[in-house]
Amino acid sequence: MNSYHVPVLLKESVDGLEVNPSGVYVDLTFGGGGHSREILKRLGRGGRLIAFDQDADALRAGSVVDSKRLTLVRGNFRFLRSYLRYYAVEEVDGILGDLGVSWHQLDTAERGFSFRFDAQLDMRMNSQGERTAEALLNTYSVSELGRIFSDYGELCNASKIAKFIEAARRKSHIVAASELVEILRPVLPPFDEHKYLARIFQALRIEVNQEMLALEQMLEQAAKSLKVGGRMSIITYHSLEDRRVKNYMKCGNVSGRAKRDIFGNVNAPLKVVNKKVILPSDEEVQKNPRSRSAKLRVAQKIA
Repeated sequence: MNSYHVPVLLKESVDGLEVNPSGVYVDLTFGGGGHSREILKRLGRGGRLIAFDQDADALRAGSVVDSKRLTLVRGNFRFLRSYLRYYAVEEVDGILGDLGVSWHQLDTAERGFSFRFDAQLDMRMNSQGERTAEALLNTYSVSELGRIFSDYGELCNASKIAKFIEAARRKSHIVAASELVEILRPVLPPFDEHKYLARIFQALRIEVNQEMLALEQMLEQAAKSLKVGGRMSIITYHSLEDRRVKNYMKCGNVSGRAKRDIFGNVNAPLKVVNKKVILPSDEEVQKNPRSRSAKLRVAQKIA
């Protein structure tokens, strides 16, 4: 199981849920099943776990998790509430999410997530999705490309990157990751090339999968789906995700603008449990480099 994806902050994230053995829980990002297996260990016979993943590869890997208490759902967590209702679940005791891309997706060349491989630029987490990174690169306007590199890659020269891409695609349709790397080589910083490329590929992946919109929709639905006293445990990997999760847990919206009642109290459905963000130990980072950028935030439903 762990060969597919090594779970990050495993104990800490599941501890954050304070699992009730007879409760109902959701794993928003099944991946290789590491977090789901840990939740199942803590559930009794009367407990139930509903695990989501839009990646068919993940669910095939998860098919070996033998438990009558587990329901696997191939779907985007942005539709959390609809799927819960389909399975006759109105409220749950806890929700866990490990955001971002899995090692399996990064290391499978044909998925096109990484600049390390000479593969077609796909980047779809759901292989049934219509839009690929290749289509995006060849059809988006210069301003649209600039927007995604600025907003999702947080790159200061986003418009310059967009212009290089636009000039290159006039000559030839962009297909492979290696082509994109060569197109952008003139704008890559000589001493930070990999980090720069990682931001470019991150921006494309986020746009292809509409990750920020999905995250915002999920947070709204997750808060509504939790029982009062229920807990949400979310692991993030970059500032775009973390900012939205932090703001929602503190203020009840992703913008971070708190709405207060006449007494000055913040009107938010959740209360932050861990005042300081939980980070992986040095030992975990050594064993699992992906955990280096991970941050865990836990909140509890209060109203």
